[in-house]
This record gives sequence, C-alpha cells and structure tokens, in this order.
Amino acid sequence: MSNIIKGIAASDGVAIAKAYLLVEPDLSFSNEKTDNPEAEVQKFNEALNNSKIELTKIRNHAEEQLGADKAAIFDAHLLVLDDPELIQPIEEKIKNESASAPQALTEVTQGFITIFESMDNEYMKERAADIRDVSKRVLAHILGVELPNPSIIDESVIIVAHDLTPSDTAQLNKQYVQGFVTNIGGRTSHSAIMSRSLEIPAVVGTKSISESVQQGDMVIVDGLTGDVIVNPSDDEIKAYQHKRESFFADREALKQLRDEPSKTLDGHEVELAANIGTPNDLEGVHNNGAEGIGLYRTEFLYMGRDNMPTEDEQFEAYKKVLESMEGKRVVVRTLDIGGDKELPYLNLPEEMNPFLGYRAIRLCLDQPEIFRPQLRALLRASAYGKLNIMFPMVATIQEFRDAKALLLEEKENLKQEGVEVSDDIELGIMVEIPATAALADVFAKEVDFFSIGTNDLIQYTMAADRMSERVSYLYQPYNPSILRLIKQVIDASHQEGKWTGMCGEMAGDETAIPLLIGLGLDEFSMSATSILKARRQIKDLSRTEMVQLADRALNCATVDEVVDLVKEKTTKA
Repeated sequence: MSNIIKGIAASDGVAIAKAYLLVEPDLSFSNEKTDNPEAEVQKFNEALNNSKIELTKIRNHAEEQLGADKAAIFDAHLLVLDDPELIQPIEEKIKNESASAPQALTEVTQGFITIFESMDNEYMKERAADIRDVSKRVLAHILGVELPNPSIIDESVIIVAHDLTPSDTAQLNKQYVQGFVTNIGGRTSHSAIMSRSLEIPAVVGTKSISESVQQGDMVIVDGLTGDVIVNPSDDEIKAYQHKRESFFADREALKQLRDEPSKTLDGHEVELAANIGTPNDLEGVHNNGAEGIGLYRTEFLYMGRDNMPTEDEQFEAYKKVLESMEGKRVVVRTLDIGGDKELPYLNLPEEMNPFLGYRAIRLCLDQPEIFRPQLRALLRASAYGKLNIMFPMVATIQEFRDAKALLLEEKENLKQEGVEVSDDIELGIMVEIPATAALADVFAKEVDFFSIGTNDLIQYTMAADRMSERVSYLYQPYNPSILRLIKQVIDASHQEGKWTGMCGEMAGDETAIPLLIGLGLDEFSMSATSILKARRQIKDLSRTEMVQLADRALNCATVDEVVDLVKEKTTKA
C-alpha cells in the first residue's frame, strides 16, 4: 500500500524512479577482541582493495564531469590507501593485540588524524581530512555497509536525504537524478534553488522522508503539489505518468513565447532575467528566453574544492557568461559565503546565528585578499559584455563606499598594467536587510541599481529562519509589510532615475507577479525554468489595473487578504 508524505513543493515537475538514500550510514561496531587475527587481516586487506576500486571509479568520474583539479583530491585518497606507514601499524595491531579490523583501523587512523590536526602547516591539516575520509570508506567496506555517493549514480533515481548541501546539489547528474526529496528546508533553501536551476523536480521539508523510505523503493515526487508517494500502486504510477506528460506538453507550448517581449496588455514592458549558479546553467537561460542574467551566484565557483579559485579561473568563468549573453545585461553578485554556505578551507568561526553573522560583504571587506582577486577577475571580464556588479548583505552606506573604493583601486591597477576594462559597469547592492530598505532614498543617490533579495529580506523582516519548516508559515512574500518595503525601494530608485530588480524567489511567484507589476518593479530575475510561465502571465495583465491592485494590497492587514485580492483581480470570468 502506498504512503503519501506531504512536503513543500520546491521545483516544478513530476518524477518517478527508485529511491537512492543519501544518508550517513551506521558505522558503529563492538570493541571485542578477535580470536582469528589472520581472518581479520584478510578482511582489512579486502576492504582496502574494494576501497581502491571504488575510489578509482569516483576519481575517473570526477575528472570527466568536473575536471582534473576536482579529481586530484581522490588521487590523494588513493595514495593514503597505499601508504605502508598507515597500513602496517593496523595489521600489526590486529596480529599482536588481537584487535578486530574495525578497531585497529579506527585507533591507528585516529592517532594520525590527531597528530596532523595539531600541526600549524595547512597542507598537513588537509592530510588529516584525507585520512578521515579514507578510513570511513575502508571501515564501511569492513562492516559491509554501502557509503552513498551521488556522483557515481548510473541509473534513474530519486535522491532522498536529510538535506542536500549546495555542492551536493551542484554535482547531481541530471541524466540519472530524476528528482529529490529532503527532510528539512523550504522553497528558498539553496538546495531548492539549485534544483530549479537543474530543472529537477524537488520536494523539501517533509520532516521524515529519510526514515520512511528504504533503498530501492519506488517513489513519485510531485514538485507541483509537494506530495511524495512511496511505493505507489500501478494505478498511481499511470496517473502520475499522465500528469508528467501534461507538464512536459505545457512546457513545450510555452516555448512559443521564448522570443516574445515581456509586455503587459497595455504595453508596459519589463525585463525577465535568469538566476544562475555556474556557466553550466547558460543552456537553460537561452532555452527559456531570458532577457539577461539578474543574478550570477559566484560562490559556486568556490565550492566543492579544497582551495580558493584563482583570479584566472574566475576570469574565464565570468568571461564565458558575458560572451554567451551577447551584450545582454549580466548582474554578478560578489562572493556571498556564510549562512548555510560554508567553505571548509576558509576555517570560518562557528557562529550561533550564521545568517546574521560574518558573511558576504562583511567577510570580503575584512579579508581583501579574498575579495581583490574576484574584483580583478570581474573587471578583466567586463571587456567581453555588459557587466553589472552587485554587493550582497550591504547594511550601511559605508560598506558600499568601501567596496566601491576597492573596486576602483583595482580598476586603476589593471589600467596601469595595460589591461582593457569597461567604463560602463553599473554598481549596485542587494537589498536584503530591512535597514537598507528603510534607507533606500539615501542609497539610491550613490548606487546605480538595486536588486531586492526577498529570500533574506523576508526572513529578516519576519524574524523567521527560512531554513526552518516549523516557522515556514512566516515566509510571507505577500505580507503588506514586505510589499511596503519593496515599494519604498522601487520608489527611491525611480526618484533618482535608477532601476530596481528582484532576484529572490518572489520574482517568479505567480501570486506576487501582479503585485510587483503594480509596484513598478523594472526587472524580474528568477530560475530560468520560471521565465516563460511568468511571460505568459504578464501578457494577460493590465499595468493600470495592477497599480490599483498594489495600492489596495498595501493597505491590507493580512497575507490572506492580499492573496484574495490578487485572485479576485486576476481570475478570468
């Protein structure tokens, strides 16, 4: 009998496939002595060989999919498995002390890890991490437990996990991963945002999916409603196959709008742009008729690796995106690390409230040795297209001035080096802190544009962690308080002859779009897959009527009142 689990619809579409559990397995064992040391040594050696075979496969796949630099970490892991200084003491502990293979492996490797971690040398500290990873793999083979690894999946699956990190999600292979479901998260968690970029159906915030599904169970993910059906009946599979076909048919019909302008019934034109994480997302940008890129999240260049990307690596990535867009505007957000996005090699301090802590522009201004190479790479790339740069998490006018000063300094340095740099770069900020929205009239005199980051603006205004499903009801994009802040920002920019965009998930929300048209938003930036649906919706709206709708919404008391207003005004008779 099937089991229906409710979650939060995070990425449109319907997926039907076997479950692949991406959860930490139980690697516990008893510390009993062995009475057959030879058998334990053999067990250990077999686990070593199996680990080598597995790591070689992972290494080759990483090189093929992600490049030689990403594969290098697995070369280091393979060297650990061949190191006699590590292997010999484990075998001796089994033979001389009658230790079991798991116990000998754990005690010896933990000794090395402790030594390496205590060293000041950064390289040696990294070796500790290599030994930890490798020993976990060998231990899993000794215990006969399978370690999950999404990068080597070679059949159609639905990923089931407690949560997915941004780098986990970035490495999912669209050819095989049909969808994913998680215990935690909301529509604005980074795994959800990445799933929309990858065009993979996703449901998040189910609370218990990882405990409700066994490896290999058949699962249906309905990213349109937030339903997950575990072990569906034949009739349910047929019904959802039909729903999936209807979804694809509608998507095909929308393609006719790809080259159409984004214009209301009464001729008011706006810009529909795409949010991207890597140059790999460009195919979706072009296929969905984006009129620009409103948010290029550069932090994904820094993730899933062991060291900082070089200036040249960054330059090549930015250049590729700018050239591909052929003169259309590309808004690049400078490094936004912190909150739920961590870089292990930065060794950032653990914080009680990381979303309110040392992140984004705060980190970049404090560590200019990280910030300057990115600014130089962006400036060098500016010669290849229409570049806009925006700084995230700006709370004070001084932060913007300091960031701008660094940029202008590096621009002058490059010009003196004879490097071509565009003189037509617009500088803006993300408005995601209520204090910034409140002071928008002051900021508007100094910035070239605003881009409203509603994901954070909503959580900070409502004092509700957007990663917590328990307070997900407070993620209220249409709350009159949020609408008033948005209007304040848009009006302030227009007063100074500047423009305002929105790069939060609200920009592609079908209930929000009529309100945002009425509030005067100039640019809507969203997941590429949302663009054609938004264009179809905008073509059926009257700007004049939406201005009246927005004025009424600003004077509502509750979200429900606003939603009812939108339905009443936009539902066709």
